[in-house]
Amino acid sequence: MTGCRNLVAALLTMVWVATACAPQSPASSGVSAADMHVEILRTLDHDPNAFTQGLEIDGNDLLEGTGRPGESWIQATDLDSGIVRARADLPPPLFGEGITVSDGVVWQLTWRDGFAIVRDRATLAEQRRVPFDGEGWGICALPDALVTSDGSPTLTFRDPVTFEPFRTVEAMRNGIPLTNLNELECAEDGSIYANVWTTDTVARLDPADGRVTALIDASALRAALPPGPRPIDVLNGIAQIPGTDRFLLTGKYWPRMYEVRFVS
Repeated sequence: MTGCRNLVAALLTMVWVATACAPQSPASSGVSAADMHVEILRTLDHDPNAFTQGLEIDGNDLLEGTGRPGESWIQATDLDSGIVRARADLPPPLFGEGITVSDGVVWQLTWRDGFAIVRDRATLAEQRRVPFDGEGWGICALPDALVTSDGSPTLTFRDPVTFEPFRTVEAMRNGIPLTNLNELECAEDGSIYANVWTTDTVARLDPADGRVTALIDASALRAALPPGPRPIDVLNGIAQIPGTDRFLLTGKYWPRMYEVRFVS
């Protein structure tokens, strides 16, 4: 039976990899065509071994969280020097997911481990674990709530201290649910931006009702990627550069990160 389970797991992994590495356009994923596209302003190096799950800029630090058992970590890098200022590794079999900063602490989701980790902002040391139901994918912080995704069209709004859910909205585009919401960014314009898993698309959503106000085609980023030492995976990771209309975007195992503007 163990051998059978291992075979099934291997086959599922092959299917997952094939799906993840074949990004879809908005139209092919059942959603209408994009409204905007990315304008590349600057190209930066990115760790090609980082299975990026969360990206956020806080002060002068770029925080990044990664996933997969044995590959999951979180680190804070100085934006000016590129020096890694703090780092914490997740012990196997934990699978790290999205990250955000709220009220002076870092929240890091786990995928199917059933809890979020609250970390010291300065050192990234673990302070406590907070249980939650379902899967963890993306997370971002509004002034009065933490917002999480779980791969469905649902965004869950949570108390920023207890993590208890108090409201949900469904992402909808022309009456069609937009599924596979992944990494989230709560932006200064009041919108929530979400990577749409298995696509090169970023969705802009209204947190009041979940309405998709724009779909952004980011396929130009993949086209600009050089070959990497590992197979390139999907677009994932979005962080607004504070005080600007620019964002950093990258992907899982991407050797590059891009500073972009979203344009019509």
